[in-house]
Amino acid sequence: MEYFSEYLNFKDTLECGQVFRFKEKNGGYLVFSLDKCAFVKNEGDKAFIDGDEYFSEYFDIKKDYRCVIERLGSFGIEKLSSAVSRHKGLRILKQDKFEAVVSFLVSQNNNIPRIKKTIDYLCAALGEKKSFNGENYYAFPTPEAFADAPLSLYKEAGAGYRDAYIKEFAQKISNGDISLDALSELSTEDLRAKLLSVKGIGNKVADCAMLFGFNRSDVFPVDTWIEKLYVQDFKGTLTDRKKISKYFVDLFKEDSGYVQQFLFYAKRESEF
Repeated sequence: MEYFSEYLNFKDTLECGQVFRFKEKNGGYLVFSLDKCAFVKNEGDKAFIDGDEYFSEYFDIKKDYRCVIERLGSFGIEKLSSAVSRHKGLRILKQDKFEAVVSFLVSQNNNIPRIKKTIDYLCAALGEKKSFNGENYYAFPTPEAFADAPLSLYKEAGAGYRDAYIKEFAQKISNGDISLDALSELSTEDLRAKLLSVKGIGNKVADCAMLFGFNRSDVFPVDTWIEKLYVQDFKGTLTDRKKISKYFVDLFKEDSGYVQQFLFYAKRESEF
């Protein structure tokens, strides 16, 4: 599949902190989602996706990001405009809901190399072995596989205290106590409340799951980088992360999730 790359940059999209199952290869990236794999690459003004049609939806190819970029520019906030100008090929991925929740449970109080290592370990231990263009990889485990795994495996994977959270969430999915399809029908506030009722899911994990798994753009995850940005670049005085998130959502409404990713990525890359 071939696309124009002005609004599709794989480096910015994959390395901005929203996803963990990918690796660099041959000037592009191998990307893994569920049991699928694709090779993606930017070359000049073209972007190429070699893989299942699934990845067209995954990269949200049908969404017109020109309109998104124009809306973000219309806020007239210098540092947001700068981030958008530098990274206008950054897109919010449409990840699998279960995979997104588990991934961000792993991400709590963690760094990206360790997050990736833990998820890779769990996939290798519990996922089905697959192959794509001669490259072996492991599928993301099913809820049942996670539910049946002993806590000791999670410890070995480096999940630490998150072990029970992941296992319990998987059990609730596999036995039908939680229906991800039913959650998808809820309003953002009701969805947040349901996610927060799950042991181990706090505000940041819930907001990340909603943005990257449930495709809700009216949320604004707040972590250390966003807290720093709020104080340094928005001259904010709030100290409660939940209130900081509300401040940004009140400001950016339905574009909050897009704004968050551009600002987070630019701040983390020390661009301002």
